[in-house]
Amino acid sequence: MTTTTLAALVPLLPFLGALAGLAVGRTTPGFVRPLAILPTLTAAVLAVLVAVRQGGGRAIDAATQLTPTGSVPIDLALHLDGFAVLVAVLVTVVATCVQLYSTAYLRGDARYPSYAALVSLFTSAMLLVVYSGDLMVLLVGWEIMGICSYFLVGHYWETPEARAASLKAFLVTKLGDVPFLIGLFALAADTGSFRITRILAAVANGGLDHPTLIALLLLAGVAGKSAQFPLHTWLPDAMAGPTPVSALIHAATMVAAGIYFVARLLPVFAASGAALVVLAVMAAVTMIGSGLAALAQDDIKRVLAYSTIGQLGYMSGALAVGDRGAAVFHLISHGAFKAVLFLAAGVVIHAAGTNSLAAMSRMSGLARRVPDAFWTMTVALLALAAIPPFAGFFSKEAVLVAAEHTALGDRTVAPAAAGWTILIAGLLAAALTASYAVRLWLLAFRGRGAEVPDHGKQPLAMTSVLWLLAVPTIGFGLSAGLLGDWFDGHALTPSLTTAVLSTGVTLVGGLVTYGAWRHTTALAARTPLGAVAAHPGAEPALVEAEAMTSHTAVYGTIADAPDPADPGRLLLGPLHRHAVTGFHLDALYTALFVRPLQAAARLVRFLDREVVDTYVNGTGAVTRLLGTAVRRAQTGNVQTYVSALLAGSLALAIAAVVFANVNAGS
Repeated sequence: MTTTTLAALVPLLPFLGALAGLAVGRTTPGFVRPLAILPTLTAAVLAVLVAVRQGGGRAIDAATQLTPTGSVPIDLALHLDGFAVLVAVLVTVVATCVQLYSTAYLRGDARYPSYAALVSLFTSAMLLVVYSGDLMVLLVGWEIMGICSYFLVGHYWETPEARAASLKAFLVTKLGDVPFLIGLFALAADTGSFRITRILAAVANGGLDHPTLIALLLLAGVAGKSAQFPLHTWLPDAMAGPTPVSALIHAATMVAAGIYFVARLLPVFAASGAALVVLAVMAAVTMIGSGLAALAQDDIKRVLAYSTIGQLGYMSGALAVGDRGAAVFHLISHGAFKAVLFLAAGVVIHAAGTNSLAAMSRMSGLARRVPDAFWTMTVALLALAAIPPFAGFFSKEAVLVAAEHTALGDRTVAPAAAGWTILIAGLLAAALTASYAVRLWLLAFRGRGAEVPDHGKQPLAMTSVLWLLAVPTIGFGLSAGLLGDWFDGHALTPSLTTAVLSTGVTLVGGLVTYGAWRHTTALAARTPLGAVAAHPGAEPALVEAEAMTSHTAVYGTIADAPDPADPGRLLLGPLHRHAVTGFHLDALYTALFVRPLQAAARLVRFLDREVVDTYVNGTGAVTRLLGTAVRRAQTGNVQTYVSALLAGSLALAIAAVVFANVNAGS
């Protein structure tokens, strides 16, 4: 079987699994789990085989015309380069782990068949984006992911948080997709093709007439899909969905799609220095703002959500300085350890009966209750904080080295201003990342108080995938030197300067947070907090849904808890109340966009009902009155009709005589 045939099967198998799961899920539930796991697992095996065959060598292209359009053709095309085959392996491996984990996490959920089918469809759509060699086909996968995220984030639709989060995720990403679509059409108009290889060839030959406009339009869609400032606000709220969905979105699908898209079309963006500077500023604001917000969150999943936003900022930063190898390297590394973090968080929430870090800090023995989650989450947090020799250290260093080379003029793909922006913001974000990672670990696993309720041993389907994903979390960075052919052929090894600087600020951030925790932890015993909904016999998904509901009921919000023992509150000081709300961006957008649109809608409704309908109803009323008058004349009496006819004839005769006399006199 050829490599292109194998590659075509990779997105096709999860798609067929989704269709089969939807078709037979309700009638034959025994087939649901095999249909969820086996197609995705087979796709993962095939993706690995495609990556081995491609070997980081010359890109493999295959295409057939999908439909004639009369102008720019649309092709069903595959483009398999080193980036594509490695990202496909990440997507399929994480999706397989998520499907396996979900069999235990949602074991008693009545909506599991549709959930599993949507996860398979989500996976298939991302693989279509990864392998596609045509932008219109890529757009199909891009939009399918949007609708899948709407349904999956809203899986707990009984809760108001899930309903609002799913709608917000859909609308915010669609807001970015409108200029994104315009940008795709403008790009095709300039280059004469939707095929990625032809577009890149046209750009190399100077065939792009409006590079800045096109790049900025495309960046709007990327900002929405990959949760970059200012369209990042949907991602923390999307934590209202099931934890396995959060792992899939954050580690391997939706938010990775925007980064991958820019990496694939980087020469288009590099054709405009202004666009790269805009991307650098966007990435810098995202990194620092998300780090501050993560330090203030009480919901463990929201901490991880803001962490994802910040790490995506690093990837955007690498692209802003023109190094797509570093960006994709960090994307893959981040996908491994972020999947561990979310899936381990699901185990922790189930064991503790709460998603509140403040409540966990008043419990003891959580690490002993869930040793698998404790150890794997510890490893993943070390990778997140970029502590050597874990994967996050090497991939984050690749980003900082790329920024350093651009800032010092060693590379000229991007302006030096972009390099300095990413280098400085990246170092500051490294300190913040270490700070909120240490805070999460201390509050979750070093709590003091009542013993954690005993939920029994966690299901093997949930714990086994943690150790599987921990392997690349530990070892993927060490293999960077062997993967140069897959990453444009240049080395991704750290430099001494950035390694010392970033590790130094990381240690400072972690130690300062540890000192703040030692200072505030004594207050925990004097400030009892609630928001615990523990049900030892309940399935994990039910515990999570009730934990979200109780958190909002007790604290008034899913994001914050009035906890004076929180080291994040001490470190942020007066900035805490702003950081916990995401710096009031939702309130700002509500004031600038939502309320004016609602007011305009009310005005349109008033005009429609009180003005337009008045004229329409008035016309109808006049017609009815005339009809009533005419109807009264229809008596059915022949004598009346003859009398009316004679009277009319007499009136006409008199009028004719009078008119004739008037004309004769004049």
